[in-house]
Parts: sequence; structure tokens; C-alpha cells
Amino acid sequence: MRETRATSPGWRSAIERSGYYPDLVADAVASTLGAEPALSYVVHHEATFDPAMEVRRHLTAMVLTPTRLIDCHTDEHPPAESGGQAYASTTCQAVALSRIHSVAVSRVVPDPQNYRRGAPPSEVVLTIGWGAVAHIDIEPATCGDESCEADHGYTGSVTADDVSVRVSAAADGEDAVRDLLRFAQALSEATTEHTT
Repeated sequence: MRETRATSPGWRSAIERSGYYPDLVADAVASTLGAEPALSYVVHHEATFDPAMEVRRHLTAMVLTPTRLIDCHTDEHPPAESGGQAYASTTCQAVALSRIHSVAVSRVVPDPQNYRRGAPPSEVVLTIGWGAVAHIDIEPATCGDESCEADHGYTGSVTADDVSVRVSAAADGEDAVRDLLRFAQALSEATTEHTT
């Protein structure tokens, strides 16, 4: 969603529509946002399955301000002990736009030979990197000769992806796909303006 008003209640409404602990999530976002206006936002509610085949819910709320990206995640947890109470945890992070070095948008388009300009993708993945988290993939290096037994050391890659959000038209609806694309565009534009 793109908001043009100086103070936007839109992110609050989106959190309330999600139905996932709306007061808890809205308080966490509001305290991190402070007095800054919300320029754009996206709220994504998803269900995951843990190894015990229990459904766990997760909510991501991201708000773009003139200077920061507010990234909040809320999860519910089972009781720590038998007979105990379930609980929820909310973590919010404020990242200066000047620190964001990567905004990647992956689009999945079925039947690409018949794609028409402006048609929405069936799935979108937004990955944002600012250097707080990096994944290292290492594997043995080879020289290409299948019969070679020499030790060529290791090769690998470092991938920075501090947060990833995936939505699909089938699971989340076409509006969710459009909302994430709008947010990604607003974030990309904002980080370009804050490049040092």
C-alpha cells in the first residue's frame, strides 16, 4: 500500500484486518515508528507448520518512513510446559534507509510466452538486505576433471538476506501480490534516494 497522507492510519487498518493479535502488533509498530509518518506499508499474515504438525501463525509488518524501514515480526509459541499458557513474541527493528544495500524482487509468471505488459505475477518474493544476516554456502571445489583426486580447497558464496516476504495469488490473493509490489517499488525508490 502506498500512503500519501502525512499521518497514515492505513497500516493500523491492515494489521486489524489480519486479525492476528492486532493490538499487540499495532503497539509494537507504533512504538518503533514514533512520530515519523508512514509512506508505505505491507502487512503479511502466514501460517507455518512445525515438525509436530502444529499450525503456527506469523505476521510481518513493514512500514517505510522518510528515513527508516520498520520491520516487525510477530510469532505465537506453544506453552513452554504442560498446562502452561501459549504466548506471542514481537520483534521490531528500525533500519536506516542508508544502510539498506539490497532490495530484490522475484516474480513468478505462469505461461510466460503469453505474458502481457502490466499483468500481475502469480507470486512475488521481496528480499531486503542490510548486512545484519548473511548465509554462507560452502562446498568442495573441483577442477572439472572427473578423475582428478587432488584437493582443490573449498568454494562458496555469501548471501545477505535479512528479511524475505513471499506472497502468492493462490494463497494470499491478487491484492496481496499488488500490495507487496507497490511496497517493494516504494522501498527501492527510497533507498535510491538515500544512497551515500
